[in-house]
Amino acid sequence: MSSEHPHPSHDWPAPTAVAPIEATVTVPGSKSLTNRYLVLAALADDTSRLTRPLRSRDTTLMCSALQSLGTTITTSDDDTEWIVEPAPLQGPAQIDCGLAGTVMRFLPPVAALAEGTVSFDGDEGARRRPMAPVLQALRTIGVDVDGDGLPFRLTGAGRVAGGNVHLDASGSSQFVSALLLAGARYDDGITVIHDGKQVPSLPHIAMTVEVLRDAGVLVDDSDVNRWRVEPSPIRSLEVDVEPDLSNAAAFLAAAVVTGGRVTVPGWPSATSQAGDKLREILGVFGAEVTLDRHGLTVVGPERITAVDLDLHEASELTPVVAAIAAFADGPSYFRGVAHIRGHETDRLAALATELNRLGGDVTETPDGLIIRPQRMHGDVFRTYADHRMVMTAAVIGLRVAGVAVQDAGTVAKTLPEFTTLWARMIGA
Repeated sequence: MSSEHPHPSHDWPAPTAVAPIEATVTVPGSKSLTNRYLVLAALADDTSRLTRPLRSRDTTLMCSALQSLGTTITTSDDDTEWIVEPAPLQGPAQIDCGLAGTVMRFLPPVAALAEGTVSFDGDEGARRRPMAPVLQALRTIGVDVDGDGLPFRLTGAGRVAGGNVHLDASGSSQFVSALLLAGARYDDGITVIHDGKQVPSLPHIAMTVEVLRDAGVLVDDSDVNRWRVEPSPIRSLEVDVEPDLSNAAAFLAAAVVTGGRVTVPGWPSATSQAGDKLREILGVFGAEVTLDRHGLTVVGPERITAVDLDLHEASELTPVVAAIAAFADGPSYFRGVAHIRGHETDRLAALATELNRLGGDVTETPDGLIIRPQRMHGDVFRTYADHRMVMTAAVIGLRVAGVAVQDAGTVAKTLPEFTTLWARMIGA
């Protein structure tokens, strides 16, 4: 399974909408769920089947990493199913993390269960992303780890004692999820205790707890900032992967900024995905939001209402939500997202720089942005190897002619067919 970008790296001219968009857009499976399911399937006691998983750079990197440790992953003839056959984990192995936080953070606790040395590295941008808390946590439970960030290596002995770990997860909820996902296979399970500022993106930890329980793992999350996974077998999975609700954000935003109507079929009535916050957020902007048997439908307002939002629990929505705010009827304020400075790029700085390049008026704050709408003009919109920046530029381009998106191919990280879906939506 190749992790190469399927798109060329040249600038992509973001299409401008000539009328309100009216479309139905089917969004592929969730990256967050696909990679969690893959990890659990590799640690399970029998063969698992994932239906409609997301095929993207992040998920194929996860597949390749697990295969390098001994897991067998095959696809159905039509590529709608991935069959995962677990096997004893073995080194030596070299894992390419790309820019995938789920690979660089979820797999060290898994690789600790392998016999032999496993080396990790990734893209240059990934080397700047925080890793130390999860690696230090592994050291405290006896894992031999050399390094505090990419590149690093660890040497496993085929088992991990487990026990109690204290860490500061204020930089990423993935530090907690990483330990929980592998913890059932540790001799004494794992108890993770967070010591630090508020953990961001708590819905992502709730998602991890949910998929663990689906696999028969006992998890106690009844205390704030403490999670306990009991040692136990992990059942095989037979799952249908939900659509990626965060990837749906740009398409639904298209309805808001053009005063149109967009439906995303298959939107779950109940979900642990943080992207479900879109229903509330888009409503605050003044959109009409309806969830029924047809999916989630968003109808754009005549005038976009300025907002004041704490996006702490759904920080990955910040880039697209910022694009909507650029067309609102007054200043908008976003708070609670200081941690996204450590994502694929410093997203707060990137958004301010690129929106201001187009004539916007965006101010960074310590934990967010202030966006004062201005008439914008076309120019190059740099993406900093960040898939969410591509989606932001696409939304801006709907109302601003001449936006040239640099390295649009980086969107392959989570949605390789984004530009195709985008063009089809506008054509619809």
